[in-house]
Amino acid sequence: MNKSDFTRRHRGSFRSAIQFLAVVLVLTGCMTVGPDYQPVELAAPEAWHTELQEGLAAGQMDPATLAQWWSLLEDPQLSDLEERAIKGNLELKEAQARISEARAIRGISYARLFPTLDAGAAASKSRSSESGGTGDEINRYATGFDAGWEVDIFGGVRRSVEAAQANLEATQEDLNGVLVSLLAEVALNYVEVRTYQARLETTEANIGALQESYEINFSRNQAGIISELSVQESLRILESAKAIIPGLEAGLDAAKNRLAVLLGESPGSLHKELAERRQIPGLPATVMVGIPAETLRHRPDIRQAERNLAAQTARIGMATADLYPKFHLVGTLGLESIASADLFQSSSQAWGIGPSANWRIFDAGAIRQNIQVQNARQEQALIYYEATVLRAQEEVENALIAYAKEQLKRDSLAKASAAAERTELLARDQYQAGLVDFNNVLDAQRALLILHNELAQSDGIVTANLVRLYKAFGGGWVQVQAETK
Repeated sequence: MNKSDFTRRHRGSFRSAIQFLAVVLVLTGCMTVGPDYQPVELAAPEAWHTELQEGLAAGQMDPATLAQWWSLLEDPQLSDLEERAIKGNLELKEAQARISEARAIRGISYARLFPTLDAGAAASKSRSSESGGTGDEINRYATGFDAGWEVDIFGGVRRSVEAAQANLEATQEDLNGVLVSLLAEVALNYVEVRTYQARLETTEANIGALQESYEINFSRNQAGIISELSVQESLRILESAKAIIPGLEAGLDAAKNRLAVLLGESPGSLHKELAERRQIPGLPATVMVGIPAETLRHRPDIRQAERNLAAQTARIGMATADLYPKFHLVGTLGLESIASADLFQSSSQAWGIGPSANWRIFDAGAIRQNIQVQNARQEQALIYYEATVLRAQEEVENALIAYAKEQLKRDSLAKASAAAERTELLARDQYQAGLVDFNNVLDAQRALLILHNELAQSDGIVTANLVRLYKAFGGGWVQVQAETK
């Protein structure tokens, strides 16, 4: 064969390969098996069922307010703790690591769209037997490149990229959900700290009044004015009040420890910082609740469920692609020689290129069963999405009613507490005047102690319910999303 014939044959082979590649590219752009994802319509009522009262108002929520809802409580220390939690919380860092993992998985799927290229080199020495051959020793040397490309004609690889992208977006929404929960938990534990401090303050004040009553009764008993029964009764209620203190102190320490862990710090690290007793954060005059559809679309758990549904829909296409043949384009380019000195000579050049195909024609229905599996999982994902929407509506409705009703309860407790204070004062005056016995004083002091404690608890619950309401709205993640990337 002369040189011109060799060149003509090479050109013909390359031309055929290029023509095949062009046909493949056209086909890969036109065919993608499996269902295309269609976003599901969010089923939401036009308005909330709960009657809006006690500061709740219909109207569009301010995105900036929702993004940084804790600023409504006007507590600089709480705002500082929230910012520190965003930077230090370990669960948040774990969620960020999951995003890195999902992003890398997407990269792996995307890489399958492109050819692979391997480099290799080998050297061998062999000798045939004298009885079965010549008995000669032969050296072989080779080096070169091997390329391969799975041609994605039916879209199985593209569906895998689609699924990986949706999974990445679902993981990002998981991070947003962790943020929403974290911000709410920090606020709830901070409110709990202030509530315990308020209860301790009211209990200690009541103990002071009870101590004074006990000392008066003790002196009157020593003077023979009253019997020992009144002294023992006043001592009983005094010690009962003191018995409340250890439980409150234990609860306060536990809330501080939990808050420290939320910030990614060791338990006990916030005790000194939160030692000063401060008031429970107050409430804004008005809370806009928005319309249900907007609120639900903002929640990360619903957004995550929707992205998981999209990912599972793409996996149906991945499974369906296995029904069709798989095409590969492979090629080699290298050098081969039986003498190392000749390896890099032009005469040692070797190459090969061509398509290949394989098609599973029998597997006892395993591929079709896998398609059924993926369809069933898609159905489960859709049901889970719908259930997530319902749970979200339930959470918002419950938060709305809890916030409003607790304020009504607190108002009644405030009135009852004021009446109890007046009753206790009158009972003591009348007792000292000899108009009533000491049982009236004891009943009034006992009622006052209970009502003061319940009022302090209710103050904390009202603020905590506001926090839970904004958590139900999905507040917080937009403002801090950029900070966590």
